[in-house]
Amino acid sequence: QVQLVESGGGLVQTGGSLRVSCAASGRTVSSNSMGWFRQAPNKEREFVACISPSGTITNYGASVKGRFIISRDNAANTVYLQMNSLKPEDTAVYYCAKRSSAFTYSGRYYDPAIYDSWGQGTQVTVSS
Repeated sequence: QVQLVESGGGLVQTGGSLRVSCAASGRTVSSNSMGWFRQAPNKEREFVACISPSGTITNYGASVKGRFIISRDNAANTVYLQMNSLKPEDTAVYYCAKRSSAFTYSGRYYDPAIYDSWGQGTQVTVSS
């Protein structure tokens, strides 16, 4: 059983940067693709980014592409999301998730249903 704990959220001004982290414990996630999702009040959970086990393949949601960067440190069992040029519409709770092994290289990387473990989330607020 893996536990995922996000950290690094907070309040930042428009145009600023923030890095959130996701530390896994209980077992290694080095063989799993990992993802970040976010959910704003009264909105559905939205795909943000994902990364393959080796880190060589990344995918991004259209609204964050070019501004956010996902990375991972398998030795530290940790995944990161560097968020740049933040906008008020980026305000949300950000969740880290482990993708099921059966879907490691799936084209449905944006689908929350293929992720089987989730963290509790970290709040990111971007002020205008």
